Amino acid sequence: MNPLKGIGLKILSVSVFIAMSACIKAAAEAGVPPGQAVFFRSFFAIPVILVWLWMQHDLAHGLTTRNPMGHLWRGLVGVGGMAGGFTALGLLPLPEVTAIGYAAPILIVIFAAMFLGEQVRLFRLAAVALGMVGVVIVLAPRLTLDAVEDATQWQAMGAIAAFLGAVFAALAQVFVRRLIETEKTAAIVFYFSATASVLSLATIPFGWVMPPAPVLALLIAAGILGGFGQIFLTSSYRFAPASVIAPFEYVSMLMAIVIGYVFFAEVPTGQTLLGGALVAAAGLLIIWRERQLGLERARARKVMTPQG
Repeated sequence: MNPLKGIGLKILSVSVFIAMSACIKAAAEAGVPPGQAVFFRSFFAIPVILVWLWMQHDLAHGLTTRNPMGHLWRGLVGVGGMAGGFTALGLLPLPEVTAIGYAAPILIVIFAAMFLGEQVRLFRLAAVALGMVGVVIVLAPRLTLDAVEDATQWQAMGAIAAFLGAVFAALAQVFVRRLIETEKTAAIVFYFSATASVLSLATIPFGWVMPPAPVLALLIAAGILGGFGQIFLTSSYRFAPASVIAPFEYVSMLMAIVIGYVFFAEVPTGQTLLGGALVAAAGLLIIWRERQLGLERARARKVMTPQG
């Protein structure tokens, strides 16, 4: 274990994913539809993943699977999450999309209870409620009746897309929790990218465009960055427990604010910052509670283990 290295890799992965989002946002503002962005993000991540597997000497066995249908279902909901997020990036400021995306870890608690039978006690329910209040604060300005009726209706659609993206992203993580029981991490990452690449091709009839060279470069860069981001994220968990690494996800808000301001002239509203802070606080509380429960379970196992 090397916690500092794990934290460094986590922050690096967050930085890479925010840069990827910035590339997608710039491409969306140039007229690239979300389905086409999903294809480039997924397809150009595959070579990066394959090279990484080859360097790990795991190319021959890392892609074996015992649950192909599980990968398909994970791919379907994962594509829904990616499409919702990419749609929102074309319609809303980057910090706002980032703040709404923080709903995903909160929703995982609900879906894990619904579909995996995990027990959720009062503390985590209170944290979920706090997180959802934060989400409502961020969404509210976009979903008022006046906003839906006037010229900002596209922003209202963007807010809905961002939230639906978070819902699907949370569902995807529930599928991942099932897949990790039988599948290697490399297989989960690779088959998601492959499935997303194929599924996104179904959006061609809805208006793909021939982007100019600079926009094409942004799309390819998004895919490559996505591949590296996934590798850094996966590697970070080899060096430190998830409870240590997970809180650094929220560094992304600071990065989103800086990138949004510098490259897109976006200034986050007070409501976005307040709501994002509440959702982040809820996520941190859930992470802290999970760590406490993990320590309690470890102590219980130690007590029950016969001493030699």
